[in-house]
Order: sequence, then C-alpha cells, then structure tokens
Amino acid sequence: MEIKVIESNVKAFRFMLNGVDVSYANALRRAVINSVETFAIDKITFYENTSAMFDEYIAHRIGLVPIITPLKGYDEKDEILFTLEATGPKTVYSRDLVSSDKNVKVANENIPLIKLANEQKLRLEGKAVLGIALKHAKFQPGLATFEPKEEDKFEFYVESFGQMPPKEIINKACSKLIEGVKEIEKGAK
Repeated sequence: MEIKVIESNVKAFRFMLNGVDVSYANALRRAVINSVETFAIDKITFYENTSAMFDEYIAHRIGLVPIITPLKGYDEKDEILFTLEATGPKTVYSRDLVSSDKNVKVANENIPLIKLANEQKLRLEGKAVLGIALKHAKFQPGLATFEPKEEDKFEFYVESFGQMPPKEIINKACSKLIEGVKEIEKGAK
C-alpha cells in the first residue's frame, strides 16, 4: 500500500491510495464517516425558554453544532458542560455556548441558533459527550469520498466539519479499522 498526499490543510485532506481494492477503500470511507469519536452536545436542560421555538427544535440545532474534540485525554465517560443565557432582541450564535473546559469548545462561533425578539429569554445547560455517527449524525466528524483512478488506485477526499483536522480523522479511522480486524482475529481463534 502506498499513500501520496495531494492536498493537506485545516479543512481538507486529499490523497492517492495505491495498492488496495475497492472494498478496502470503501471500508476506510465508512470508518471516517461512522467510527471516529467526536464530542457533541447530547443532553440539554432548559431552565427558561420564552422564544417562539419549542425546546426540542433548539436542542436539535445546538446538538448539530460541531465541537472541537481534543486528540487525547478524554473518554466516553467524560461530560463537558455548556451553558447559554441570552435575552432579546438578539440573534443567538454558537459562540454564546460557554464551555466548562477550555479545550472543548464550539468549532465555528458564527452558527446562528435562534433569533430572540424583545424580552424573550433563553437559559439552558447542555452536556457534550463523545460518540460516533452510528449513534447519531451529530457525532460525524466530516465527509469522505473516493474516486477510482485505476484498478487498485483511489483518490480520497476528506473534509472536516471542524472537530479535528482531516488528517487526524483519517488516522483515527485507520485505528478503528485495525481494532476491528484484531477483534475478528480474536473471535476466529
């Protein structure tokens, strides 16, 4: 197997993968999309909501805000608290979500969440947890596609939603594939 990097930046990673078949290329694509752990706000408690939107709609929008996921130091038991308190008239943005952990915060501060009219209030707490996209799409770290160039040659494109660099998404996806193969080997003995 041979990898040749075509493009690498904070948003996208493009590379040529030689010496594999289409099933391996597709397994890698699926691992990028479904198996990489990222933080997402999963549980929200509303203390006050006098806006025109139901709690469930707001919770869904907040859950889809990408959260920066540090590469080390966290596991599935960790919960990071986010708070939001706002009074209208104003547009509430993702930057208004205040994290209890300086390393885990919103990846994009300019995502509009809701527009509050005069004297409308919103006060809530949300808990970010680690998860994978097989559980819910809000945990998906990015997009991955590949294009066959020859029989055993594929051009991959990975785009990050901001939780982590795209190169790290590929590394974590490869680690998940290796873990899966080891589990299969254990079961076959």
